Amino acid sequence: MSRSPLQWAIAGCAAAWAVTRLAQADRHPPLERAAVPVAAFTPQAAAASALAALAMRRKGPAVTTGLAAVALGAVVAPRLIGRRQPPARGPVLRVLTVNLLGGGAAGIELVGLVRATGADVLFVQELSDDAVTRLKRAGLSELLPNEISETAGYGHRGSGIYARYPLRDGLRLQATAASQPTARLDLPSGQRLELVCVHPHPPAPPWHRDAVARWRTELTVLPPGGDPLVILAGDFNATLDHAQFRRLLRLGYVDAASQAGNGLIPTWGPEPSGRPALLTVDHVLVDPRCAVLGTSAHGVSGSDHRALCAKIRLPA
Repeated sequence: MSRSPLQWAIAGCAAAWAVTRLAQADRHPPLERAAVPVAAFTPQAAAASALAALAMRRKGPAVTTGLAAVALGAVVAPRLIGRRQPPARGPVLRVLTVNLLGGGAAGIELVGLVRATGADVLFVQELSDDAVTRLKRAGLSELLPNEISETAGYGHRGSGIYARYPLRDGLRLQATAASQPTARLDLPSGQRLELVCVHPHPPAPPWHRDAVARWRTELTVLPPGGDPLVILAGDFNATLDHAQFRRLLRLGYVDAASQAGNGLIPTWGPEPSGRPALLTVDHVLVDPRCAVLGTSAHGVSGSDHRALCAKIRLPA
């Protein structure tokens, strides 16, 4: 890479990306329509900037691009480092969440994944009436007999919570475009958990004037952490590079995958469309007092999302 104008153009783009991310430009309404979709690709921008800096022959552009890569890497790299966990001594809970892509992934394979992971709670998004029936036929009720689902009036944007233990009505949330059901989970230990299946409207495409504003609003309806413990799980259509998502974490949550050092494993973008996984938009958010024992991502036929499993130990 030897042409100076091209190198400076690349350096300018890398520097602008770093400034945009560090200044949290996506939190400002006048900028959010462009900044929110762009921010999601910050990990890719960090890697591309590092490679470009190494390939440049001119010192000025190389240094500028390298500094941008360092700045972007500083906000991305912590997701690869497992954190020391609190000394929780309560029961272990296994949580699984997956977007069914209009119900297409509802079937025997998903039920097999529930069995293989030993999931105690399953959160599903894009659940249709037909998908509910197919999951029951595949044997989900034998593993997770308790269910709260919302499909009426939502079409393919329904959602549901299935659990090994009893469920009852949970928190009340403001209505959103897609279903975001809640439930209270009663554990054999006597502990109670508040569960929320999360699925805000995606902040794209950017040329739709209201897409980002609606996404931001639908994230703000999610409850803060506290007592009883709250678990948020689902397709947030958001990554840790979105200021709105980080604001949610500050309400009393940690991202389970990042706690386990798996925060950069992408969950959206795989088959059936043929593209590779691109973005980490599926999350399990837990109370900081919980110990995250591990997370894993699993491909599921019929969906463009990977299922995300988190194993957590609750505080006593």
